[in-house]
Amino acid sequence: MSERLDRFVSLMKGIFELDKSDLDFGIYRIMNIRKQEIEKFLSEGLPQKVQATLAPFARNTGDIERRLAEIEQSLGADISQLPDSIPMVQEYKQLKSQLAAGVDLSALEADVYSALYSFFNRYYDEGDFISKRRYKEGVYAIPYEGEEVKLYWANQDQYYIKTAENFKDYSFVARNAYGDSCTVHFLLVDATTEQNNNKESKDSKRTFMLYQETEEQPELKTFEYREDTNEFIVRFVFDVPEDKKAKYLELNGAAIRQKIAADYPQLMKILLADVSTDKKKTKTLLDKHLEAYVAKNTFDYFIHKDLKGFLYRELDFYIKSEIIHLDDLDTTNEQRVETYLAKVKAIKRVGHIIIDFLAQIEDFQKKLWLKKKFVVETNWCMTLDRIDEAFWPEIVANPAQMQEWIEMYAIDEVEGDLATVGWTNPPTLDFLRQNQNLVVDTKHFSSDFKDRLVASIEDLDEQTGGLMIRSENYQALNFLAQLYTGKIDVTYIDPPYNTDASEILYKNNYKHSSFLSMMENRLAQCYKLLASNGMVSVAIDDAEIDRMDLLLEALFSKHAGTAVVRSNPQSRKTKGKFSPQHEYCLFYTKTEDTTPFPIGYSISKLKRYPLSDSIGHYAWMNFIRAGNNDLRTDRPKLYYPIAVSKDDELRVLNMVWNAETQQYDLKENIRPDEVLVYPIKIQGGTAIEKNWQRGHERVKSEIPFGEYRVRRSADGISIDFKTRMDEDAMPTTWWDKNEYASANYAPTELKDLFGNKPFDFAKAHSLVKDCICACGAMKDKSIILDFFAGSATTGDVVVGMNRNDSQRRKYILVEMGTYFDTVTQPRIKKVVYSADWKNGKPASRGTGISHIMKYFSLESYEDALSNVQLSEENKSLYDLFGEDYLIHYMLDIESKGSLLNLEQFKTPFNYQMKITERNETKTRRVDLVETFNYLIGLSVARQSTVGYFRSEPDATGGYEGAVRLVRDNGGEYGFKQLEGTLPDGRRALVIWRTITEDLLSSNAALDAYFTKHRINPQDREFDVIYVNGDNNLENLRTGEESWKVQMTELEFKARMFEEE
Repeated sequence: MSERLDRFVSLMKGIFELDKSDLDFGIYRIMNIRKQEIEKFLSEGLPQKVQATLAPFARNTGDIERRLAEIEQSLGADISQLPDSIPMVQEYKQLKSQLAAGVDLSALEADVYSALYSFFNRYYDEGDFISKRRYKEGVYAIPYEGEEVKLYWANQDQYYIKTAENFKDYSFVARNAYGDSCTVHFLLVDATTEQNNNKESKDSKRTFMLYQETEEQPELKTFEYREDTNEFIVRFVFDVPEDKKAKYLELNGAAIRQKIAADYPQLMKILLADVSTDKKKTKTLLDKHLEAYVAKNTFDYFIHKDLKGFLYRELDFYIKSEIIHLDDLDTTNEQRVETYLAKVKAIKRVGHIIIDFLAQIEDFQKKLWLKKKFVVETNWCMTLDRIDEAFWPEIVANPAQMQEWIEMYAIDEVEGDLATVGWTNPPTLDFLRQNQNLVVDTKHFSSDFKDRLVASIEDLDEQTGGLMIRSENYQALNFLAQLYTGKIDVTYIDPPYNTDASEILYKNNYKHSSFLSMMENRLAQCYKLLASNGMVSVAIDDAEIDRMDLLLEALFSKHAGTAVVRSNPQSRKTKGKFSPQHEYCLFYTKTEDTTPFPIGYSISKLKRYPLSDSIGHYAWMNFIRAGNNDLRTDRPKLYYPIAVSKDDELRVLNMVWNAETQQYDLKENIRPDEVLVYPIKIQGGTAIEKNWQRGHERVKSEIPFGEYRVRRSADGISIDFKTRMDEDAMPTTWWDKNEYASANYAPTELKDLFGNKPFDFAKAHSLVKDCICACGAMKDKSIILDFFAGSATTGDVVVGMNRNDSQRRKYILVEMGTYFDTVTQPRIKKVVYSADWKNGKPASRGTGISHIMKYFSLESYEDALSNVQLSEENKSLYDLFGEDYLIHYMLDIESKGSLLNLEQFKTPFNYQMKITERNETKTRRVDLVETFNYLIGLSVARQSTVGYFRSEPDATGGYEGAVRLVRDNGGEYGFKQLEGTLPDGRRALVIWRTITEDLLSSNAALDAYFTKHRINPQDREFDVIYVNGDNNLENLRTGEESWKVQMTELEFKARMFEEE
């Protein structure tokens, strides 16, 4: 293998992650399964294609020179003196001519490999394809379609993959030259979290340190060697170190090496072997992976939206700008030109093959990123007043729930008197009746209890006032799309500001472009969810406001305004710059007609002006004046005709006021299709001449702008005009209320709620309230979304607003941090119970609010990768179709059964997956039912519990093999049904069932269940019925019914993997 080919193949192995074959997680694990085939393709398949392309235009000079040497040795004398009639002399001269005129094949190949190396190295950077910085003009081409202003950044066409905040395990298989091996796991025991999406200051910079064993968790050891499985485990923490100057990477490595040498000498030859490529420095295999482990969690990464299209375009540009030179084509030597073009053809041909292969891998990762994720577990928080008293004895008998009430609400401090029942443990039912704002969390109860509780509440989705999702926010927004597209009224977010105190994780030199990609991906999803009159408010500061403003301008229709907020009156210390006291809130709308709402609008005032356009909020009102001075005699100049056409078009005629007759003289005639309408009202059978609300000149000028409309009724033609709400109270651009100072107020608010400050950089309650009110949150039943929820200030505000005006707003909060369990969700539980808190305890117990909140966690992208298995069943396709299969189809075909396991749909109440929680990966049950509800956008009206039955023969069933069902908790047939409405208004029934190996018997049980629980079509007619498994349910449809049956698996798969 030539030096340049060797260098090129080495680069390709890095790009295809083959240099990390010892890693046993994520995409590395998947690529390692087919490592042998990929390496063969790189080292043999590609060179063959290069040679095949170049061979017609070049010769191997080495072979020619060897033959010439043989002839010279054979003939001995000066060959030029020998006669041409000698055949060997003829051959010698022909070979000399070929050598002079031809092109060296090996040199051409080297040029091709060099060019391909330069191209791919230009874009590849530690697992991502990014245009690297070059110090030469005209290296890259930026797409431009003639816009006035073009916003573009380095990774604009990529998804920013925000990894889960609980750091994932790192595993690798270590082997030495002697055949010894060991599996090593780096596990994270615990992690403090950077609050509010990585908002950490330099003084609180966290780092990886070895776990220190404690008496509280004696089972957790820093080091553990499992001899039976040959596994070595090292546990870490990710926390703020006491010694800020210590080099913990080196300290960690030294401590682990020392432990291995002292207690596990059998691992020394494996883990402490020198793997350094630098002759001057040594690096053990252990140190290599420690560095990789830290780097893995130091920055997030990207997945290209269209890698194939991007690299195809860039390769064309690269060839045209750096390979093809016009001077080289300006020659009369046709062979040289053809050879030159052959080199270009080889570069393009091989480049396309590599790009296709890379695109397959990138598209596979994109498929996993974009697929709707599974709901791992669903739970509910409900105040006692929403729960039937029949459940109360089970609630008070639950020690975990009682302990939470004590810790969260200090409920054990409630003392009894003549009018009040005091706390006991467990409490009495009378005590619960007097404290019905206590929140019950179903996480403390069995799945059976949760199932029965949820089934007992009619119109549960309608009654649910809040939704909290523990998930990476892009995944959550993607998951909500089917149910909430066009339904979100208000979005408020407080993303990381990307300052030194709140940097996102990013690659070197890509700080701002990483931020833009992160925000563009998520705001584009947010745009789809917004209602047509929806608004978004984004908190930001000087570090990214310019870029954020341009991004929002590109995504949304109208910039409604920018509020400068005096958020830190004391100012923030800076070095060499002005000390800022402010930050910003950017307001954007989805449509041009949407306008911001004045802060402090009352519900009653808003209801009077329910409509809005580009000017403001308005209501339609009859144009005839009512009240004082409403008669013609009062204001005669306001009595004039308005022409109305048959198409309801309005027109004010030319007219002149006649002072003598006290009326207008018309100066033009009406058109044939017009009638004149005067301000006349019929009262008691008498026509009363009134006057219009406005003069004819103003009406004439306003008609073209849609300020008037025509209404026709049995009483004749009426004219309405837009009466507008006073817009004087519109928000201003300078927000300087003391209560907006988040640096002062937010810590106090959190300390009152929790007794300490569990969260940095929270927003002040008043600031968030005015932001969402300016976006329209005063409206009843409005839905408010915050997908950087942090400490849940937005949810707190919505609960408080509902408490104050008894409206039914809803909130959706998305957060991925571990503080979801310690801050985000507990805050909502607290503010639901009481409006007033001090030092972590309720200051008033009678100010709670009736509430239901649902919360669930989603499968992560890393979980999706962990569950991928490549099937060996299709490996024969590689033998059949060769490289084409490897390059284009391998991952999709061989992973097919593991992305969505249709076999597990036979037991839908026990669908199993590998899920990582609290840094531990386990196989556990996920919530297939809830996942499907969101995939089809089902608004659930009612649902049953999971009921189990056994079957018995039914002679009256109507067909051979018919059965009847008998309730039996140990029965083999389980059923659950849900009723609701789909986004397009269709009524849907979803039936989930367990399916045995005997499909005929299972379908007979389904028929019996459907017949037994049949819903009278006159009461509730369904448009569609979803059932898992192949079935014959449509055979039971009567002539009065029109429903269609759809197989759940097909719809599930289509929805889960649909891409826009």
